[in-house]
Amino acid sequence: MTRIDNRLNDQLRPVRITLDVLKYAEGSAYIEVGDTKVLCAVSIEEKVPPFLRGKGRGWITSEYSLLPRSTQQRTPRDITKGRISGRTQEIQRLIGRALRSVVNLDLLGERTIWIDCDVIQADGGTRTSSITGSFVALAQAFGKMVQDGVLKYLPLTNFVAATSVGIVNNEKLLDLCYEEDSIALIDMNVVMTEKGEYVEVQGTGEGGPFSKQDMDELMSLAEKGVMQLIEIQREVLGDLSEKIGVIPDEMDSGDQ
Repeated sequence: MTRIDNRLNDQLRPVRITLDVLKYAEGSAYIEVGDTKVLCAVSIEEKVPPFLRGKGRGWITSEYSLLPRSTQQRTPRDITKGRISGRTQEIQRLIGRALRSVVNLDLLGERTIWIDCDVIQADGGTRTSSITGSFVALAQAFGKMVQDGVLKYLPLTNFVAATSVGIVNNEKLLDLCYEEDSIALIDMNVVMTEKGEYVEVQGTGEGGPFSKQDMDELMSLAEKGVMQLIEIQREVLGDLSEKIGVIPDEMDSGDQ
């Protein structure tokens, strides 16, 4: 099968991540995955939700939005509809879960980290791109907090990134663009850490059931893509990447 953009079946779209794109955000990243473009911003709030008050640990949450002309036809803002769509809620929760999975929340103190993901242009994979870009913005924000003495240790325990896989015209493909996603028989979003651990797998048999062999082959394809994305994250973060997942001796001995 010849893909729309002439990629190989196991090839990611071109990925570019630009750091520090916003003046006021504690951390920010602009991620481009093919024609999908997402702005990710980190804000730090010196309080936590009511269910965490007095417990000495932090929280990470997310808001996600499609700008009206990020799509082929205008998408109305949620605020004009008077409610957040089910899709938006699902994606916000996914981004929050993905990032919390690689953060030691006990090291944050009673702070909330807000991750805002605004889709500038959508061409498939907006949720996976949001996760991949947000991790970089979050790492940058944490790095600044350590540098400023706000945090003693970098609270990131691992890298995390996400990509999509699917079966289109009986071919197993990595990183689906919109045209491929819209006709996929099987469509999956996969979130993984650098250790190869799964944070979330969202898979749907759009055109019917699929076999365990299909599942295994798609997971292998997703892992290949995620590891390539993590290498890009490492390159963007530079020296800071070497501190991610490193546990200081005093912490390892139980001094949190």
